[in-house]
Amino acid sequence: MIPAIAAPLLMLTSSSSLGVKPPPQSCDTFVVVAAEGDKLPTIFGKNSDRPNTETHEVVRFPAAEHPPGAKLRCQYIEIPQVAKTHAVVLSRPAWLWGAEMGANEHGVCCGNEAVFSRESGAADDGVDRLLGMDIVRLVLERATTAKEALEVAAGLMETHGQGGNCEDGGRWSYENGFLFADPKEAFVLETSGVHWWASERIGPGKRRNISNGISIRKPHSMHPKLLEHATAKGYWKGDAKDFDWKVAMLGGRSSADELEPEGRELAGKQWLEELAGGGKALT
Repeated sequence: MIPAIAAPLLMLTSSSSLGVKPPPQSCDTFVVVAAEGDKLPTIFGKNSDRPNTETHEVVRFPAAEHPPGAKLRCQYIEIPQVAKTHAVVLSRPAWLWGAEMGANEHGVCCGNEAVFSRESGAADDGVDRLLGMDIVRLVLERATTAKEALEVAAGLMETHGQGGNCEDGGRWSYENGFLFADPKEAFVLETSGVHWWASERIGPGKRRNISNGISIRKPHSMHPKLLEHATAKGYWKGDAKDFDWKVAMLGGRSSADELEPEGRELAGKQWLEELAGGGKALT
């Protein structure tokens, strides 16, 4: 268990890469956002199923200030550095610059999941861009709230995009889903292709889980040109006001009713509902 740097928020983490070689179990991220009067703070948790021969480490980087015009080398590409970065605790594969999950000095937590959409091939085109794990670290170093984390991640997606090998010595590339949380609220951000994204807000007294799949239906916010793109590609043929991110970007099945949670995502949702006592936050 790794407590977040700033209370009141708890972060729980685990990994399948702990010396022995059990089969990977799951990659799931959870949050229960505290409501006013709750006995427990907001709780964030993630399980990682990275390759089980991969070394993981927990590392801390202090806050730092950077000169104007400074550049930052991420896993594969160089991007402009910001003037100040926050102190962070990260859980990451040892070969990576970025991280699977972490927390910063302002009580912001973040974790990511591999997801796959109808535009997966665009991100897996052999071009190095930002990895989802780069974005996890960049968000935690730059954001003071979950909302800022969403804004930072969306900006990075639009400016630099995602792509590149995600496995040491292998050839594994994927799109990403993220869960950002602070003591007061949380956001899910899901991506498709190189630049497309959509988000969903989780307010006080609510809970949410994500697994290895697209899950957002009606976005809280999205890439400013997403609707235009989805319509032009034929992914979405309905009214703009009814836009369904999962229907449009997952593809394969056109009925919204057929895209309700299933598998690990459904099991995680049911588990959170049981823990929360029929609609109330944990007490």
